[in-house]
Amino acid sequence: MALLEVQELSKAFGGVMAVQAVSFSVDAGIVYSIIGPNGAGKTTLFNLITGVYAPCSGEIRLDGCTISGQAPHRLARKGIARTFQNLQICMNMTARENVMVGAHLALDSNLLKGMLRWPSLRRADAAQAAEAAALMQYVGLDAYIDSAAGAMPYGALKRLEIARALAARPRVVFLDEPAAGLNPKETGEIDMLVKKIADSGVTVVLVEHDMKMVMNISDRILVLDYGKKVAEGTAREVRSNPDVIAAYLGKAA
Repeated sequence: MALLEVQELSKAFGGVMAVQAVSFSVDAGIVYSIIGPNGAGKTTLFNLITGVYAPCSGEIRLDGCTISGQAPHRLARKGIARTFQNLQICMNMTARENVMVGAHLALDSNLLKGMLRWPSLRRADAAQAAEAAALMQYVGLDAYIDSAAGAMPYGALKRLEIARALAARPRVVFLDEPAAGLNPKETGEIDMLVKKIADSGVTVVLVEHDMKMVMNISDRILVLDYGKKVAEGTAREVRSNPDVIAAYLGKAA
């Protein structure tokens, strides 16, 4: 059984069908990329699966259990985490504090314990801080552990978002254009990081416009155009598919 299954998923905004009866499945521990021209419905599909939008129709299953329309915080508890196309960083916090925000599900939220600063709570906070530092090292941000997030370069902030998503200990992490706006060196670092995450056993679902990166790291690729599924397969299969070529280059090509 696939880890994530999407069946006939649709979403309309007014009279515009942003996603139209899209179906696919994702096995555990792979890199699954979703590509398509601008406006193809990629981010809308992400938002449906991660609970930002409720679908008009269709079903989403995680490990065989229906999760369609559940709120993001409930999906986070089930093992789904994500980053966003536009940075969602708390710039008035340190880098480490931003990562610790991602681990909030594991924190003890008992108000009395917090007011009294129980030793167990202090130990838990220290453990979370240490884990956040370890995650920052994991994504290659050793030099920024206690830096102010607002003083970090853009490329480092993209990796900081990934570290925060991983702090939730997800089974599936959705990365929305992690290489957008990066130079070739930074893109190569993201490339290696995505592979590393998948090799660790965390399934990666990726939306990305950098086709070189997508073809290099993806185990499976889904192609959307005008909200519809155009093709699905390996990089080799997708690259040679005439419908994919037409979607990107036009019918005449």
